[in-house]
Amino acid sequence: MLKKLLGVTSTLALSVGLTACGPSEETGGSGSIGEELDYQIVGIDPGSGLMNVTQNKVMPGYNLDEKWELIEGSDTAMTAELTKAIKKENPIIVTGWIPHWIFNEFDLKMLEDPKGLYGEEEYIHTLVRHGLNEDLPEAYKFLDQFEWGPEEMQDVMVRIQSGKSEQEAAEEWAAENADLVDTWIEGVEPGNGEEIKMTYAAWADAIASNNVVKYVLENKLDYSVNLIQVEPGAMWAGVADGSVDAMIGAALPTTHAAYYEKFEGDFVDLGPNFTGLQNGLVVPAYMDIDSIEDIQDL
Repeated sequence: MLKKLLGVTSTLALSVGLTACGPSEETGGSGSIGEELDYQIVGIDPGSGLMNVTQNKVMPGYNLDEKWELIEGSDTAMTAELTKAIKKENPIIVTGWIPHWIFNEFDLKMLEDPKGLYGEEEYIHTLVRHGLNEDLPEAYKFLDQFEWGPEEMQDVMVRIQSGKSEQEAAEEWAAENADLVDTWIEGVEPGNGEEIKMTYAAWADAIASNNVVKYVLENKLDYSVNLIQVEPGAMWAGVADGSVDAMIGAALPTTHAAYYEKFEGDFVDLGPNFTGLQNGLVVPAYMDIDSIEDIQDL
Protein backbone atom coordinates (compact mmCIF):
# COMPACT_ATOMS: atom_id res chain seq x y z
CA MET A 1 0.00 0.00 0.00
CA LEU A 2 2.83 2.40 0.85
CA LYS A 3 4.44 1.85 -2.54
CA LYS A 4 1.14 2.60 -4.30
CA LEU A 5 0.61 5.77 -2.27
CA LEU A 6 4.12 6.97 -3.01
CA GLY A 7 3.60 6.34 -6.69
CA VAL A 8 0.33 8.30 -6.69
CA THR A 9 1.92 11.15 -4.77
CA SER A 10 4.83 11.33 -7.19
CA THR A 11 2.47 11.28 -10.13
CA LEU A 12 0.35 14.10 -8.72
CA ALA A 13 3.38 16.17 -7.90
CA LEU A 14 4.77 15.73 -11.37
CA SER A 15 1.44 16.52 -12.99
CA VAL A 16 1.23 19.80 -11.08
CA GLY A 17 4.75 20.82 -11.97
CA LEU A 18 4.75 19.76 -15.60
CA THR A 19 3.22 21.91 -18.32
CA ALA A 20 0.75 20.00 -20.47
CA CYS A 21 2.33 18.19 -23.39
CA GLY A 22 -0.20 19.42 -25.89
CA PRO A 23 -0.33 22.88 -27.48
CA SER A 24 -0.76 25.39 -24.67
CA GLU A 25 -2.36 28.81 -24.52
CA GLU A 26 1.14 30.29 -24.46
CA THR A 27 2.09 28.65 -27.77
CA GLY A 28 -1.35 29.07 -29.27
CA GLY A 29 -0.97 25.60 -30.75
CA SER A 30 1.76 26.75 -33.14
CA GLY A 31 4.82 26.74 -30.90
CA SER A 32 7.78 24.40 -31.15
CA ILE A 33 7.84 21.05 -29.39
CA GLY A 34 10.20 22.59 -26.83
CA GLU A 35 7.71 25.35 -26.10
CA GLU A 36 4.82 22.88 -25.89
CA LEU A 37 6.81 20.86 -23.35
CA ASP A 38 7.89 24.00 -21.51
CA TYR A 39 11.42 22.67 -22.14
CA GLN A 40 10.95 19.90 -19.59
CA ILE A 41 12.20 16.32 -19.72
CA VAL A 42 10.29 13.89 -17.49
CA GLY A 43 12.69 12.03 -15.21
CA ILE A 44 12.51 9.41 -12.50
CA ASP A 45 13.82 9.14 -8.93
CA PRO A 46 16.16 11.91 -7.78
CA GLY A 47 19.56 10.46 -7.00
CA SER A 48 19.18 7.51 -9.34
CA GLY A 49 22.11 6.74 -11.62
CA LEU A 50 20.07 7.48 -14.74
CA MET A 51 19.09 10.91 -13.40
CA ASN A 52 22.66 11.71 -12.34
CA VAL A 53 24.07 10.83 -15.76
CA THR A 54 21.31 12.78 -17.53
CA GLN A 55 21.68 15.88 -15.34
CA ASN A 56 25.45 15.98 -15.00
CA LYS A 57 26.72 14.55 -18.28
CA VAL A 58 24.09 14.39 -20.99
CA MET A 59 22.39 17.75 -20.56
CA PRO A 60 25.59 19.85 -20.37
CA GLY A 61 27.23 17.62 -22.98
CA TYR A 62 24.52 18.49 -25.51
CA ASN A 63 24.04 22.07 -24.21
CA LEU A 64 20.53 21.20 -23.05
CA ASP A 65 21.10 22.68 -19.59
CA GLU A 66 20.90 26.18 -21.09
CA LYS A 67 17.21 25.77 -21.87
CA TRP A 68 15.86 22.41 -20.72
CA GLU A 69 14.93 21.23 -17.22
CA LEU A 70 15.00 17.64 -15.94
CA ILE A 71 11.91 17.01 -13.79
CA GLU A 72 12.35 14.68 -10.82
CA GLY A 73 9.67 12.09 -10.10
CA SER A 74 9.62 8.30 -10.06
CA ASP A 75 9.29 5.39 -12.44
CA THR A 76 5.55 5.34 -11.68
CA ALA A 77 5.16 9.07 -12.34
CA MET A 78 7.18 8.92 -15.55
CA THR A 79 5.15 6.07 -17.00
CA ALA A 80 1.90 7.82 -16.04
CA GLU A 81 2.93 11.00 -17.89
CA LEU A 82 4.11 8.96 -20.88
CA THR A 83 0.83 7.04 -21.02
CA LYS A 84 -1.21 10.24 -20.81
CA ALA A 85 0.77 11.92 -23.59
CA ILE A 86 0.58 8.94 -25.94
CA LYS A 87 -3.18 8.60 -25.52
CA LYS A 88 -3.47 12.17 -26.88
CA GLU A 89 -0.60 11.74 -29.36
CA ASN A 90 1.18 14.64 -27.69
CA PRO A 91 4.97 15.10 -27.61
CA ILE A 92 6.91 14.03 -24.53
CA ILE A 93 10.54 13.26 -23.67
CA VAL A 94 11.34 10.94 -20.76
CA THR A 95 14.35 9.26 -19.24
CA GLY A 96 14.06 5.56 -19.91
CA TRP A 97 15.86 2.27 -20.17
CA ILE A 98 15.68 -1.11 -21.86
CA PRO A 99 14.30 -3.50 -20.73
CA HIS A 100 11.11 -1.82 -19.52
CA TRP A 101 7.48 -2.77 -20.04
CA ILE A 102 6.79 0.57 -21.77
CA PHE A 103 8.63 -0.71 -24.86
CA ASN A 104 6.21 -3.62 -25.05
CA GLU A 105 3.16 -1.44 -24.41
CA PHE A 106 3.94 1.50 -26.70
CA ASP A 107 5.72 2.26 -29.98
CA LEU A 108 8.76 4.11 -28.66
CA LYS A 109 12.27 4.96 -29.71
CA MET A 110 15.38 5.73 -27.71
CA LEU A 111 17.10 8.80 -29.08
CA GLU A 112 20.54 8.29 -30.56
CA ASP A 113 23.40 9.40 -28.34
CA PRO A 114 26.17 10.25 -30.84
CA LYS A 115 28.52 11.48 -28.10
CA GLY A 116 28.10 8.25 -26.13
CA LEU A 117 27.43 10.09 -22.87
CA TYR A 118 25.03 7.42 -21.60
CA GLY A 119 27.76 4.85 -22.17
CA GLU A 120 27.57 1.58 -24.03
CA GLU A 121 25.38 -1.39 -23.20
CA GLU A 122 25.50 -1.95 -19.45
CA TYR A 123 25.40 -4.85 -17.05
CA ILE A 124 23.41 -5.38 -13.87
CA HIS A 125 25.59 -6.84 -11.12
CA THR A 126 24.85 -8.79 -7.96
CA LEU A 127 26.49 -7.36 -4.84
CA VAL A 128 26.55 -9.01 -1.41
CA ARG A 129 27.81 -7.96 1.99
CA HIS A 130 31.14 -9.13 3.34
CA GLY A 131 30.71 -12.33 5.32
CA LEU A 132 27.65 -13.63 3.47
CA ASN A 133 29.63 -16.54 2.07
CA GLU A 134 30.44 -17.65 5.61
CA ASP A 135 27.02 -16.92 7.15
CA LEU A 136 24.74 -18.13 4.33
CA PRO A 137 26.95 -20.08 1.93
CA GLU A 138 24.09 -21.73 0.06
CA ALA A 139 22.27 -18.43 -0.52
CA TYR A 140 25.59 -16.96 -1.65
CA LYS A 141 25.97 -19.79 -4.15
CA PHE A 142 22.47 -19.24 -5.51
CA LEU A 143 23.03 -15.49 -5.93
CA ASP A 144 26.31 -16.20 -7.69
CA GLN A 145 24.52 -18.52 -10.13
CA PHE A 146 21.55 -16.22 -10.78
CA GLU A 147 21.70 -14.86 -14.34
CA TRP A 148 19.13 -14.07 -17.02
CA GLY A 149 18.53 -11.86 -20.07
CA PRO A 150 16.33 -9.07 -21.47
CA GLU A 151 13.58 -11.35 -22.82
CA GLU A 152 13.16 -13.11 -19.48
CA MET A 153 13.09 -9.90 -17.45
CA GLN A 154 10.75 -8.19 -19.92
CA ASP A 155 8.37 -11.16 -19.69
CA VAL A 156 8.01 -10.74 -15.91
CA MET A 157 7.58 -6.97 -16.18
CA VAL A 158 4.80 -7.33 -18.73
CA ARG A 159 2.97 -9.86 -16.52
CA ILE A 160 3.08 -7.43 -13.59
CA GLN A 161 1.97 -4.51 -15.73
CA SER A 162 -0.96 -6.55 -17.06
CA GLY A 163 -2.37 -6.73 -13.53
CA LYS A 164 -0.83 -9.79 -11.94
CA SER A 165 0.66 -9.47 -8.46
CA GLU A 166 4.45 -9.43 -8.31
CA GLN A 167 4.67 -12.89 -6.77
CA GLU A 168 1.98 -14.32 -9.06
CA ALA A 169 3.95 -13.09 -12.07
CA ALA A 170 7.15 -14.55 -10.63
CA GLU A 171 5.48 -17.92 -9.98
CA GLU A 172 4.06 -18.15 -13.49
CA TRP A 173 7.36 -17.18 -15.05
CA ALA A 174 9.34 -19.67 -12.95
CA ALA A 175 6.99 -22.48 -13.90
CA GLU A 176 7.36 -21.71 -17.60
CA ASN A 177 11.15 -21.33 -17.38
CA ALA A 178 11.98 -24.26 -15.12
CA ASP A 179 15.12 -25.19 -17.07
CA LEU A 180 16.69 -21.76 -16.46
CA VAL A 181 15.62 -21.76 -12.80
CA ASP A 182 17.25 -25.17 -12.39
CA THR A 183 20.62 -23.68 -13.41
CA TRP A 184 20.31 -21.14 -10.59
CA ILE A 185 19.57 -23.70 -7.89
CA GLU A 186 21.87 -26.47 -9.13
CA GLY A 187 23.91 -27.83 -6.23
CA VAL A 188 22.34 -25.41 -3.72
CA GLU A 189 21.18 -26.90 -0.43
CA PRO A 190 17.90 -25.72 1.19
CA GLY A 191 18.05 -22.85 3.65
CA ASN A 192 15.74 -24.36 6.31
CA GLY A 193 13.82 -21.12 6.74
CA GLU A 194 16.87 -18.87 7.19
CA GLU A 195 16.23 -15.18 6.48
CA ILE A 196 18.00 -13.23 3.77
CA LYS A 197 17.55 -9.47 3.41
CA MET A 198 17.63 -7.96 -0.06
CA THR A 199 17.30 -4.33 -1.07
CA TYR A 200 16.00 -2.78 -4.27
CA ALA A 201 14.74 0.47 -5.79
CA ALA A 202 11.19 0.91 -7.11
CA TRP A 203 12.01 0.45 -10.79
CA ALA A 204 10.09 -1.93 -13.03
CA ASP A 205 13.14 -4.06 -13.82
CA ALA A 206 14.25 -4.25 -10.17
CA ILE A 207 10.75 -5.16 -9.02
CA ALA A 208 10.62 -7.98 -11.57
CA SER A 209 14.06 -9.42 -10.83
CA ASN A 210 13.81 -9.21 -7.05
CA ASN A 211 10.42 -10.87 -6.96
CA VAL A 212 11.62 -13.73 -9.15
CA VAL A 213 14.63 -14.24 -6.88
CA LYS A 214 12.37 -14.04 -3.81
CA TYR A 215 10.00 -16.64 -5.26
CA VAL A 216 12.79 -19.08 -6.12
CA LEU A 217 14.60 -18.67 -2.81
CA GLU A 218 11.41 -19.21 -0.82
CA ASN A 219 9.69 -21.88 -2.86
CA LYS A 220 12.61 -23.86 -4.24
CA LEU A 221 15.23 -23.40 -1.52
CA ASP A 222 13.25 -22.82 1.70
CA TYR A 223 14.60 -19.37 2.60
CA SER A 224 12.63 -16.46 4.05
CA VAL A 225 13.29 -13.37 1.92
CA ASN A 226 12.83 -9.87 3.28
CA LEU A 227 12.65 -7.44 0.34
CA ILE A 228 13.40 -3.87 1.40
CA GLN A 229 12.52 -1.05 -1.00
CA VAL A 230 14.75 2.01 -0.66
CA GLU A 231 16.25 4.88 -2.65
CA PRO A 232 19.26 4.02 -4.86
CA GLY A 233 21.90 5.46 -2.52
CA ALA A 234 20.48 3.57 0.45
CA MET A 235 20.44 0.38 -1.61
CA TRP A 236 24.21 0.55 -2.01
CA ALA A 237 24.81 1.77 1.54
CA GLY A 238 22.83 -1.13 3.02
CA VAL A 239 25.04 -3.74 1.39
CA ALA A 240 28.19 -1.76 2.21
CA ASP A 241 27.39 -1.43 5.93
CA GLY A 242 26.10 -5.01 6.20
CA SER A 243 22.55 -4.10 7.23
CA VAL A 244 21.25 -6.06 4.23
CA ASP A 245 22.64 -9.20 2.64
CA ALA A 246 22.43 -8.54 -1.08
CA MET A 247 21.24 -6.46 -3.99
CA ILE A 248 20.84 -7.57 -7.60
CA GLY A 249 20.38 -4.14 -9.21
CA ALA A 250 23.82 -2.54 -9.56
CA ALA A 251 23.92 -0.96 -13.04
CA LEU A 252 27.53 -0.80 -14.21
CA PRO A 253 29.92 0.49 -15.42
CA THR A 254 28.24 3.87 -16.03
CA THR A 255 24.89 4.36 -14.28
CA HIS A 256 26.00 3.53 -10.74
CA ALA A 257 29.66 4.42 -11.19
CA ALA A 258 29.58 7.05 -8.43
CA TYR A 259 28.12 4.58 -5.92
CA TYR A 260 30.61 1.90 -6.90
CA GLU A 261 33.49 4.30 -6.32
CA LYS A 262 32.05 5.58 -3.04
CA PHE A 263 31.56 2.14 -1.49
CA GLU A 264 34.28 0.19 -3.27
CA GLY A 265 35.89 -2.33 -0.93
CA ASP A 266 32.80 -2.51 1.30
CA PHE A 267 30.98 -5.18 -0.71
CA VAL A 268 31.59 -8.33 -2.73
CA ASP A 269 30.82 -8.03 -6.45
CA LEU A 270 29.59 -11.36 -7.82
CA GLY A 271 29.57 -10.00 -11.36
CA PRO A 272 26.79 -9.51 -13.90
CA ASN A 273 23.43 -11.21 -13.53
CA PHE A 274 22.03 -9.43 -16.59
CA THR A 275 23.46 -8.18 -19.89
CA GLY A 276 21.70 -5.75 -22.21
CA LEU A 277 20.76 -2.70 -20.12
CA GLN A 278 20.53 0.50 -22.16
CA ASN A 279 19.77 3.99 -20.83
CA GLY A 280 18.74 7.11 -22.69
CA LEU A 281 16.09 9.65 -23.58
CA VAL A 282 12.90 8.08 -24.93
CA VAL A 283 10.13 9.53 -27.11
CA PRO A 284 7.03 8.16 -28.85
CA ALA A 285 7.78 6.89 -32.36
CA TYR A 286 5.44 9.49 -33.85
CA MET A 287 7.75 12.34 -32.81
CA ASP A 288 9.95 13.58 -35.65
CA ILE A 289 13.25 13.49 -33.75
CA ASP A 290 15.84 10.73 -33.72
CA SER A 291 18.85 12.03 -31.79
CA ILE A 292 19.55 13.90 -28.56
CA GLU A 293 21.23 16.49 -30.78
CA ASP A 294 17.83 17.23 -32.33
CA ILE A 295 16.53 18.49 -28.99
CA GLN A 296 18.96 21.41 -29.09
CA ASP A 297 16.95 22.86 -31.99
CA LEU A 298 13.44 22.30 -30.60
